Amino acid sequence: MRSHGINKQNNTQNHKKQTMKNQTKITAEPGKQELFITREFEAPRELGFRAFCAPELLLQWLGPRDMTMEIDRLDNRTGGSYRFLHCNAGGNKFGFNGVIHEVAEPERLIRTFEFEGLPEKGHVSLETATFEALPGERTKLVIHSVFRSVADRDGMVMSGMERGVVDSHQRLDELLAKGF
Repeated sequence: MRSHGINKQNNTQNHKKQTMKNQTKITAEPGKQELFITREFEAPRELGFRAFCAPELLLQWLGPRDMTMEIDRLDNRTGGSYRFLHCNAGGNKFGFNGVIHEVAEPERLIRTFEFEGLPEKGHVSLETATFEALPGERTKLVIHSVFRSVADRDGMVMSGMERGVVDSHQRLDELLAKGF
């Protein structure tokens, strides 16, 4: 992170003030199979994109604060795949996996997403994450998820996913403030 002559403490305080106004917005219109997650970040697009792709960075921000994360597999290229595990304090593991359809650095990441904890398979969504460069070295992230059915989309919304998404974005803000 460039300080432009501002001391580190003031820079961190300014970042905290700025990120407090950056809220995660989740939009799920009734009767539609899609979901939008929108958030602005105080970092250049290249850093935001890297945080979504680099394993050592994903481990620091993806998932709720009260869980740890393991990367079982991450082949982050067009045609690759991934499998992440979130672990709670009780030792329970929750798996997520998918196929990576496109990596267009630093603009777009397209992949499927499936939660492994459901009794039946096939509840897969297609996610497109776009990273838009904003003035002032900021980034707008839009994740567009399309589900197999409205019921699948509604199930995801009702699952409590909002807490995990908001927690993740707050943790990502903190990581980006460090200026890795």
